[in-house]
Amino acid sequence: MDETVDFHPQTRAVAHLAAAVRDEQLTDPTPCEDFAVRNLLGHLTGLAAAFRDAGRKDLGPTTDTSPDTAKPDIGPDWRAELAENLQELAEAWRAPEAWTGDTRAGGLDLPGAVAGQIAMDELILHGWDLARATGQPYAPDPAGLEVAHALLAASPDGPEREGMFGPIVPVPADAPLLDRVVGLSGRRPDWTAG
Repeated sequence: MDETVDFHPQTRAVAHLAAAVRDEQLTDPTPCEDFAVRNLLGHLTGLAAAFRDAGRKDLGPTTDTSPDTAKPDIGPDWRAELAENLQELAEAWRAPEAWTGDTRAGGLDLPGAVAGQIAMDELILHGWDLARATGQPYAPDPAGLEVAHALLAASPDGPEREGMFGPIVPVPADAPLLDRVVGLSGRRPDWTAG
C-alpha cells in the first residue's frame, strides 16, 4: 500500500452504529461466533485502543496483548469509551509516520502500513457485524472498503487463514463489494440474527 487512508469516515460510521445500540440488544448474537453484541462492542473498544497506540508507536499493554487472551466485554461507560477510542484511532493514523516503520498490534510486530490495513479491515468487518446484529443499515467508507478488500483478497484460502479469518464463503463476482469483503472474511453476507 503506497498511500495512507483517512480513518475518520469509518470510525464515525462505527461510532454511529454503536450509539444506536439499545441496552436490550447487548445479549443478542452476532456474526462473530461466541460473541454477543456486548462482546463485539468490547472487542471494538479494545481494538480501537490497540490500533490507536500502534499508530502512535506507543507500544505497551494495549499493543502487546493478543485479542484471544480473554473474551472482551464492555464496561459501564462503554459508549463514551468506544467513541473516544475511535476518534483517537482516526487521529493517530492521520499522521504520516503511523504508516511508516514498524509497530505492534495483537502482540505481533508489523510494518506500519500493514497494521493500518488490518485496523481498517477490522473496522469495516466489525461495523458490518454490529449493523447485522442490531438490524441497522450500514454504509462503510468506500476507501476503507477498498483497503479491506485488497487485504482479504491477498490472503490465501485454506488452513493458514485460521486466526484472523475463516474459510472463504463463495460470493458471486458481481455481488456488491461489501458482500465480497464479507465473504472473503469467512462470513456469510446473508447472515441474520434470526
